[in-house]
Amino acid sequence: MGADRGGGGRRRPARVVGYTVGGVVLLAGCAAMPDSGDLRGVESTPRQDPQVRVFAMPPREDAPPSDIVQGFLEALTSDDPHYETARKYLTGDAAKSWRPDDSATVLAGGPGTESDHSGSREEANDYSVTLTGAKVATVDAQQSYAPADGAYRQSVHLTRDGKTGQWRIDQLPQGVVMGKSDFQRNYMSVNRYYFASNTTVRSAADEGAGPQPAAVADPVYVRRRVDPMTQVVRSLIGGPSSLLGPVVRSSFPTGTALAENAGALTPDDRSKLTVPLNDKAARADQDQCDEMAAQLLYTLQNLTPAVDEVELRAGGEQLCSLGEDRAETVAARGSAQRADYLYFVDGDQRLVRIAAGSNGTRAEPVPGPLGEGEKALRAVAVSRDEHSAAGIGLDNKSLYVASLVSGGSLGDPVLVSKGKAEADRLTPPSWDAQGDLWIADRDPADPRLLLLEKGAGEPVEVRTPGLDGRVQAVRAAADGVRIALVVEKDGERSLLIGRIEREERAGEPPAVTVLELRSATPELEEVTAMSWAGDSRLVVVGRERGGVQQIGYVQVDGSTPEASVPAALTGVKEIAATEDERLPLVAYSEDLIVRLPSGLQWQKVTEGTAPVYPG
Repeated sequence: MGADRGGGGRRRPARVVGYTVGGVVLLAGCAAMPDSGDLRGVESTPRQDPQVRVFAMPPREDAPPSDIVQGFLEALTSDDPHYETARKYLTGDAAKSWRPDDSATVLAGGPGTESDHSGSREEANDYSVTLTGAKVATVDAQQSYAPADGAYRQSVHLTRDGKTGQWRIDQLPQGVVMGKSDFQRNYMSVNRYYFASNTTVRSAADEGAGPQPAAVADPVYVRRRVDPMTQVVRSLIGGPSSLLGPVVRSSFPTGTALAENAGALTPDDRSKLTVPLNDKAARADQDQCDEMAAQLLYTLQNLTPAVDEVELRAGGEQLCSLGEDRAETVAARGSAQRADYLYFVDGDQRLVRIAAGSNGTRAEPVPGPLGEGEKALRAVAVSRDEHSAAGIGLDNKSLYVASLVSGGSLGDPVLVSKGKAEADRLTPPSWDAQGDLWIADRDPADPRLLLLEKGAGEPVEVRTPGLDGRVQAVRAAADGVRIALVVEKDGERSLLIGRIEREERAGEPPAVTVLELRSATPELEEVTAMSWAGDSRLVVVGRERGGVQQIGYVQVDGSTPEASVPAALTGVKEIAATEDERLPLVAYSEDLIVRLPSGLQWQKVTEGTAPVYPG
């Protein structure tokens, strides 16, 4: 990457070779390489078996500075837990001050190295190079991923030790840098779980129970083969990302940490993980301890199926123990809330339904006025408890809300758009976990994102500072603190994810704001449909610049999950998924409702439009 093709007569850089020995790959860095030249390419290591651990070789005796830089960059991609080998390429002071965990910069290819001709050459005792590349993403000190673009240029300076005569790096950027393929091999995404500060939901496990806190997934990237279980536990206890911090809480008391002698965490042969904590954790009462255990259990189950019970200990005593059977009574997780039905609009413009996850193709009208054909419908949304539904009339002008109970009347619309064209009126609506209804009015004269509390009353205009464009689609997450918006600007439609903040005001409607909107699809120029498809994942229908329409998954942080890509389907206009990943994708394509059972091809369900799961 970035190799300077000028300057003939130079040798090609030798590739780093991997040797597999007993399941361990040694990166044989510092092979014979040129010790002069303008620009070098450090290619990403080929993808390896994820079970194979990769370690780098230390610098060889009398290695030239170009080899020291090359070996150091390769060492950054190894599985050395504390980067001890990488530090051997640094001077003593640089090794002490370098903080590799501060950040990770991901480049499209491996970092290139460009010699600094303005500085001294190797014949002296110092040498400078510039690391170059095209940025793809960054991972911050909280391990949160964010897409990035633009050029990467960072200076690295080397010096020759006066006593040993060996070249070492004495100035370098903090953090680590590597190519995209190395990042994918070295890191994995894991959801940490916290609780929504102001959102509660009804228990799916116990209908008679009161409201529960809603679990919120906060994805982070951890090193895949460097004791990820202990990494994730430490990260969870350390607190949520800055993006979610204002709207979530953790049940771990302030100052809680793993006990000093905790060591590597491993579940026993009964799938129980014991987590030793310091004395700060002993302040928690039983309910708080159960919530701490639920946070850990949900987080660890996202990492591995090998854990189904968590025991917390402090000061040598058990604080509490929680298994997956009881975790659902402590906190509600969107992916654990199973929908009863799939809903859509049939040929008579009525709201109909089919049992979710079934192989059925025969739909039945829902109870109530929206299923009785009282008003012809264009789009629909069903509340998460499946007790209410909202429908948009055929002209996209009017929003109706009705109960899914026989005998009710439809009544007047709860919202009417003044947009002159159908495309400039109301978007399909979406229900959140609290039973409130979200919708956007696309009227160019007054574009607004709106919230109707419990689907009724005067619409609350949602503040969207920083929003640049017009909202074309809205989907509220099950956790109640995130919202996905398709936003159009200059003819391009992108998917943005924002944080929902609510300020309750006595005797007045709440003040609702969507903040820190971030792109989840930086590579797509046209997003045509989307739906939540997990606690931190969405399924998106879109197209890259100059490409064809495709269906894929994205994470809320803009990264691409490791889940397999859905089978191709042409002409997709709408798509439906649910946080419960056991239920199939459903789409509206070529005037048909189709579904995608796990591992199979798309299958016809029936004629119809606007498929949705509750939400």
